[in-house]
Amino acid sequence: MPKTSRPVTVHPISVRELRVARIEDLTPGMRRVTLTGPQLDAFTSANGIKRPAFTSSGFDDSVRLIFPYPGETEPVLPIQREGGTAMPPGRRPLSKAYSVRRWDPATGELDVDVVRHGVGVATTWAYRAEPGDRIHMGGPSSSMGMPVGADRLLVVGDETALPAIARLLDELPETAAARVLIEVAESSHVQPLRELPGVTVRWLVRDGAEAGTSTLLLDAVRDLEWPPGRPFAWVAGEQAVVRDIRRHLVEERGMPKEDVEFTGYWRRTETVARADDAAVPDVERTAGAFDRFHELSELVPPIALRVAAGLGIGDLISRGVTGVADLAARSGSDERALGKLLRYLHTVDVVNETEPGHYGLTEVGEFLAADLWIDALAPDGVVGRQWLGLYGLGESVRTGGPSYAAVTGRDFPALRRDQSYEDRFLDTVAGASKWIAEPLAKAPALDGVAHLVIHSGGAGVQAREIATANPDLRITICALPAQADWLRRDLPDSIPDGSSRERVAVVEQSIFEPSPAADAVLVVRALGPLPDADAAHALRRMTENLEPGGRVLVVEDTFDLDEMDEHDAEADLLALTRDGTGLRTPAELQAVIERAGLRVERTEGLGWRSTLRTLR
Repeated sequence: MPKTSRPVTVHPISVRELRVARIEDLTPGMRRVTLTGPQLDAFTSANGIKRPAFTSSGFDDSVRLIFPYPGETEPVLPIQREGGTAMPPGRRPLSKAYSVRRWDPATGELDVDVVRHGVGVATTWAYRAEPGDRIHMGGPSSSMGMPVGADRLLVVGDETALPAIARLLDELPETAAARVLIEVAESSHVQPLRELPGVTVRWLVRDGAEAGTSTLLLDAVRDLEWPPGRPFAWVAGEQAVVRDIRRHLVEERGMPKEDVEFTGYWRRTETVARADDAAVPDVERTAGAFDRFHELSELVPPIALRVAAGLGIGDLISRGVTGVADLAARSGSDERALGKLLRYLHTVDVVNETEPGHYGLTEVGEFLAADLWIDALAPDGVVGRQWLGLYGLGESVRTGGPSYAAVTGRDFPALRRDQSYEDRFLDTVAGASKWIAEPLAKAPALDGVAHLVIHSGGAGVQAREIATANPDLRITICALPAQADWLRRDLPDSIPDGSSRERVAVVEQSIFEPSPAADAVLVVRALGPLPDADAAHALRRMTENLEPGGRVLVVEDTFDLDEMDEHDAEADLLALTRDGTGLRTPAELQAVIERAGLRVERTEGLGWRSTLRTLR
């Protein structure tokens, strides 16, 4: 499973109204906007929800600035909720993510550095802003600490990553060892940065080359001599450039994936300007690459995309294999048939024909080479395997039960008994679990607990955080044999601290067997696949060996019908076709709890939209 080399702190998302305090041009290519306002302190939102004070502890924390649509004066804002925010009906907020360059709680000031390039809502706002102007901001949703266990850092980025890099250098200890590579458009864009004895900074100047087109950063990384020890790499900038650097580090340098953190801050795109203002994008005519990619989810496009992902076409093209014959040979395809698929992908702007019989990836098609989308689309991907059940959606709607077996030949629980798939499935679940693990470890619901039993796909990650935060607490993870086998192999990586790992045991048993005697049982996203009666039965069995005063702690995904968006609805249909269940509303989950003879004693938000329920 991916180790978390950087500890995570999750924050409840708050939307704040701020003012521009002052503006400073750092270089001809970057402007600093300093924001301030009483809502950086704790405040109560307009709809009566108490929000915590702003905090930012990670060097690469990001916030979202929220702008009015061009030609309008008031922005479309997210709806503030207790656990975070919800999207309003109709148009979505127009926002852009920026790094927190500096946060000073003493003065209540927040600096955001904006790169000057091209036509964009945020760029134009920053270069037209004046002190006193109002702006709304959301986030950060989380903060990540410094890498744990690394001997040195490799930091690579273009000018969009410079604010985070500069903050990192400001916050590194004097003893830090790091190599920093920064690409900028021209020499006048070089900024003074904090100097440290063990840190070398190299500036790479494009000198007229278009941003996102040079190989300066990749070439510089390739040329580096590597001293002994364990490095941690942080790479950010244009999506395709970042992707190629990550590939080099993992595939050629042999770095573990968990020690290469990469973020595509931006991607090359064509922006259509408004006819009445050349510095402002026409958002109605300029569809973002992600939006256009998402809109392809009709019938032929999603099937064609999944076939291409399963064959590895996007990955191959991004590696320089462009000819139809070569692509067919490398993917094990029929050349004539693959040519038809590529011609279709050309018509929907996923690939372009660079020369007869040769193809490249378009801006939209770049997503077809991204690991996240390959896993989601490829039929043998962890997520892609689950989505196969949607081909039987009609049967599920008619019968109210799962259709996964009808489509794939075996039901989803049987697939999970395949150890090779289970390993990859649990690896993915564990990667997502870190976002609730840290808030869980600090939850008041664990106060006074000496022995905790966990039922969860991400139990290893959660056990690590809980054991670290509660040094006297003992943990028993209950899992079926395939998951138990994976956990035993994974625990040394999940919990590298031997003293913490000694307090964690793994036992083979199902959720329907009485849990070992404990003060509390924690069940995370394990009731969702179960019918109501089975879920209630599982909750009852968990209570049988609780110590006096013991409790059951439940984290389950639910959705509010008044706030449901398309992603909630998609997840609901996926659960229906895969498990025959679906997402529960809070009221439906409450009915299951009452059916088990339990009551909700209290609820705690875990950040974002997750809730911890304490049952007695």
